Amino acid sequence: MINEPSVDALVRKLGTEEEPASRYELCIVVAKRTRQIIEQMQSTGVTELPGKQKEILLACQEILNGKVKSSKD
Repeated sequence: MINEPSVDALVRKLGTEEEPASRYELCIVVAKRTRQIIEQMQSTGVTELPGKQKEILLACQEILNGKVKSSKD
């Protein structure tokens, strides 16, 4: 279970004041980014992230750091 970063912090970071993100949107963005990370690891032959970090935690940290944004398609 991931406790940090918190879901509320991720939702706030993903959305804006004009258009707040929903928890559903957060789930979709995290799942897509996690799949991208896994695909990148497989294509480069990397089997494990540094510190045995999980791919989903890396995706959440990228959202919190502002590296991943949600786009409305």
